Amino acid sequence: MHGTVGPRARSRSSATFELVAVLAEQLGIGDVARETGLSVHALRFYEREGLLVTQHVARASGGHRRYSPQDVHWLRICIKLRRSGMPLAKIRRLAELVREGPGNEPERLELLREQQRHVEEQLADLAECLRVITRKVGVYEQHLADGTADRLWTAEG
Repeated sequence: MHGTVGPRARSRSSATFELVAVLAEQLGIGDVARETGLSVHALRFYEREGLLVTQHVARASGGHRRYSPQDVHWLRICIKLRRSGMPLAKIRRLAELVREGPGNEPERLELLREQQRHVEEQLADLAECLRVITRKVGVYEQHLADGTADRLWTAEG
C-alpha cells in the first residue's frame, strides 16, 4: 500500500452542506432588486436582453430566479455603464465577450475605452455648464447684495 491517500468520496452530509452554502449566497429577484435599486421588471429585462454574464440565471426548485454574488456584481457594473450613457447593445456585446471567456480582452478593452472617452467628454461639457451657472449665481448674488436686482433680465427685455 502506498503512503498517499486518494480523493475521498463526499458524504451526503458534506454535499448537502455545500449546497446549502451555495444557496445561502444566492439571492432571490426581490433581494437583488433591493440591493441594486433596479426593479424586478428591469432585472427580468436585463436577463431577457442578454445583458448578464451568466447565460441563464439559476432557478430554485420552484422556478424562482436565484442570483449569485457574481450576478449582482455584474449588475452593479451594468448600472454604472447605463448611467454613463452606454447603449444597451454595447453592454450586451461586453457581456457576450465576457461569457465567451479569455482571448477577447482587447475587444473588451476597446468597448470600455470608448465609453471612458464618452464620459470624459460629458464631464468636460458639464464642467463648462457649471462654470456658466456659477458665474450667473455670482451675478445674482452681487445684484441682490447691492440692491440692484431690478436691473437683471426681465421678460420684456
